[in-house]
Amino acid sequence: MDRVFRALADATRRGLLDSLRARDGQTLGELCAGLDMARQSATQHLTVLEEAHLISTVRRGREKLHYLNPVPIHEIRRRWIAAFDEPRLAALEAIKERSMIPDYVYVTYIRSTAERVWSALTDADLTARYWGHSNRSDWQPGSTWEHVRTDGSGIADGGGVVIKTDPPRQLVISFGMPGDRPEDGAGTVTFDVEPWQEIVRLTVTHTGLTSEEDLGLISKGWPAVLANLKSLLETGDVLPQAPWEM
Repeated sequence: MDRVFRALADATRRGLLDSLRARDGQTLGELCAGLDMARQSATQHLTVLEEAHLISTVRRGREKLHYLNPVPIHEIRRRWIAAFDEPRLAALEAIKERSMIPDYVYVTYIRSTAERVWSALTDADLTARYWGHSNRSDWQPGSTWEHVRTDGSGIADGGGVVIKTDPPRQLVISFGMPGDRPEDGAGTVTFDVEPWQEIVRLTVTHTGLTSEEDLGLISKGWPAVLANLKSLLETGDVLPQAPWEM
């Protein structure tokens, strides 16, 4: 075990293990290609790793292939990370992963007025036309908003609460299920409406995303919804096909 820790203490040797983790079975020449050092120095590092049983080697003709051996690292994990610690560590890892999810920002320019864009964001009938769902609320801070199907079922597939309103310039809402707040794990969406002469810059910022999957979904959803909104305000009609179905 001492040899394993000594081997892992060196950044170059950890780099060699990372290289083998990415592509196992490399020759000395292939491993040296990613290092800024002589082959002799690389050979010495590989010898240390082999003596610690972190890698194994196989001869293939005149070549020597190197393979990662994860068993010693697994033994370290089994010895020092007790079973009762794993749920706590899993929770910490989930928090770390969540903190690494970037915010999503989308900007579009619309030939319209700030008042018409604000109406499109908050009017139940207009949202039903370009979003495929009717967004219903009195849009007062603290009120619930609902993302309701347009099939007459009254089912809300999403929603949240209204956090801030500054008509016609800014609307901030939580984004989850009706009544969900950011402290409940919901995301936050901010609509910034900036008029300039005969156009409006609409910026949508979605924060508090919890996974790469969520980021991928909203990265497809927001451009489709806002393209439909832009078409409605500029032409009087939405796009001929629902863009989120593409």
